[in-house]
Parts: sequence; structure tokens; C-alpha cells
Amino acid sequence: MQLDLTEADLAFRRSAREWLAANTPGEPAPHDGIAAREFALDWLRRRHAAGWAGIGWPEAYGGRELPPERLVIWYEEYARARAPSLLDPTFVSLNHAGPTLIACGTPEQKAFHLPRILSGAVLWCQGFSEPESGSDLASLRTSAAVDGDELVINGQKIWSSYADIAEYQELLVRSEPGSQRHRGLSWVICDMRSPGITVRPIRNMAGETHFAEVFYDNVRVPLSNVVGALHDGWNVAMTTLGFERKTAAMGLQLALSVKIEELIALARPRPGSALAERLGDLRAQAAGLRALTWRTQFRAPATAFDGSLVRLVFAELSQQIHRAAMDILGPDMLAHGPWSHAYLEAYSETIAGGTAEIQRNIIGERILGLPRGGAR
Repeated sequence: MQLDLTEADLAFRRSAREWLAANTPGEPAPHDGIAAREFALDWLRRRHAAGWAGIGWPEAYGGRELPPERLVIWYEEYARARAPSLLDPTFVSLNHAGPTLIACGTPEQKAFHLPRILSGAVLWCQGFSEPESGSDLASLRTSAAVDGDELVINGQKIWSSYADIAEYQELLVRSEPGSQRHRGLSWVICDMRSPGITVRPIRNMAGETHFAEVFYDNVRVPLSNVVGALHDGWNVAMTTLGFERKTAAMGLQLALSVKIEELIALARPRPGSALAERLGDLRAQAAGLRALTWRTQFRAPATAFDGSLVRLVFAELSQQIHRAAMDILGPDMLAHGPWSHAYLEAYSETIAGGTAEIQRNIIGERILGLPRGGAR
């Protein structure tokens, strides 16, 4: 698939390219902690001040309300400029919480939170997964009892991105006693400074602590912080996951094409060699992913589950590219810090946002119409 760009689109591309060339930070971003928070928020504030944040967001909340084509162009130029990774502490704020509030929030929730997110005043984290309820999100047990005009929350979350440095959390809880599976859940805005919250960072194999466990001990959240209807949180959560698997990762998907070109330049394969064939295959897969990303944005009919297809292709291709880098560079990879770090981080790609196995089940059942697993 190719995009048919207008003269106005091309002018937008030139403007984005020029701004990024003049403003992309020269120093690498810190990987975690307060330093990562301040770097990410400062970069977001600079983009926001220049009109390069919230390109697709409503103008009423500080965005530019531009069409999807412009967002694709921005992400392509962002990757080309080797700008800081979009998977930074602002990722949940900009790609989960903000879009979910735009789609499902009350006017009051939008007016309060969206300008603060976009201007880099606050960070959000995610509170979905639990021990024994990761990929099976509907089995979560963290409870939220209605007490007057508040919810009283007790339980535990895990793999909560940036919970140790965030002000707010998108939190999925079981608010209807005795409910099972998808029913009786609520999506709530949780102030991470509330009494009763304990955060324990988790260090991953790359040495970073951008995940955490979060414990809730009689944490009180106003009912006015429920997004969507009380007990209807599953539908809101599916909206959030739809953004996570589709538009949220668009920049990361498009950046893989740049990544493979960097690897080809480092490897300098001999024409006709097995290495050249391997890298050529990865380049073709990256081009295919780019076309698939475009298709999910612009081609109809699209389904709510197309994001699972893109997510799966991206995750596995990312791991293939970084595995190829390890094979090609060997011990020299340690001299290329971003590559060695990204290699370790890539292991999480087929787990985060729903495992590769879960994505295949969704694709098989919801797109291909195959019977559910275990059916005869």
C-alpha cells in the first residue's frame, strides 16, 4: 500500500523534518527513574510548545486535530530523525490514558486531565495486569467497593509501567461484588499520591525499573473518577487496548524500517551472501509491516482486532532484527550501546500488551473466524 500525499501533506513533512533536525536532543535519553521522567517531560513540553504534540488530538484540549495521514508522516519523520524513543515515560499518558479519555471520558475529566497530559505537566501509569491475571485480564481480582460517593480499592497490580514516577494511573478494578470475568469491572482514574498506595519497582533484564508492583490498601477514589459507566469497565479497557495495539505503537512500527537500514549500514554485507539475503528479508518484512500499519489506519473495513495482527508482526519482527544484530555484531555489540540495550528490551515485545499466543488466538477467532481453542 502507498499513501497518496497532497502538496499540503508534503509541506507538512518538510516542516516536521526541519523542526526535528533543529530540535532533536543530541544526548541519549536516561532509561528509568526521575532522570528519565524529566527528560521525557522536557522533550514533550518542547514538542507541545512548537505544535508537535497531540497532532490528532482535539484542538479544544491543545491538539491540532489533523487527519491520520499527518500522524503517519510525523512518525516517519520522527524515526528518520532518530529522535528519542516513543516508548518513554510519557507513553501511557499520550497513547493510553489521553485517547481513552477523549473517547470515553466526561467533559469534566477531559477538561482537567487532557491539557495536563499534553503539556507535560503529569505522567500516567497503567494498572491492568495482576499476578495470575496478566494475559487473562478478565480474571482480575482487585476490588473496588462502593462507599457513598467513593470506591474503596484493595488488591495488587503488577507490570505497572512507570508507576514509581507517575501522578495518575489508569486502573481496572472489580467493582460489582460477585461478578465474574468481563462483567462488573470499572476503569477508574487513580491518583497515585493517595493514602494506601505502595509501589515496588521491578528491575528487568536490561537493568531498568520502568515496571512496578502496586499495592492498594483501602485506597479511596471518587466515583467521579470512573471513566465510562460504573461496572462497564471492560468496554472502556478494550478501547484502551485498541489504542495500545494500533495507534499507540505506530511510531515504533514505522521506526523498524530505520532500524534495519542502520543494521545494514553496520554489517555492510557482501552482495549475494547469506548475510545479505537475511538482511534483505528483514528489510522486506519491515516494508510489509509499514504497509500493514498504513492499512489499519486508512483501509476499510477495519475491525477492532486488526491491532492484534499489527502488534504480533511488529513484536516478532523486532526480535528478529535485534537477534540478527547480535549475530552480526557479536561482542562488538557492546560498543554499540543502543543496540545491546534494545536487544535485551526486545525480549518483552511478545509479552507486553498481550502475549504473542493471545494475539494469535484473537486473530484466529475474531479475524479468521476459526473456532475457539479446545473446540471440537
